Amino acid sequence: MEAPVQISARAKMEISETLTANKIPDSYGLRVGLRGGGCSATFLLGFDTATDKDQVYIIEGIQVFIDKRHLMYVLGATIDYEEGENGRGFTVSTI
Repeated sequence: MEAPVQISARAKMEISETLTANKIPDSYGLRVGLRGGGCSATFLLGFDTATDKDQVYIIEGIQVFIDKRHLMYVLGATIDYEEGENGRGFTVSTI
């Protein structure tokens, strides 16, 4: 099955380091979804455990949870990690 989202090499490294540095249990993964709705919806990234409403994927060795209701909205998104003048952090972009 093709991954619904892509994770850049830089984001993969930052995710792995965060999981290890914070001693986050293996039952946790990266949650990708939406916060809010309609025109004002924004992407949501965070560490969480899976629920019965989630699709679970292993992408680039990272366990990823996506709520089935959000799946069609996040398809094709790319998760990256950037450092710049405005600080550093994860970014999500769509085609």
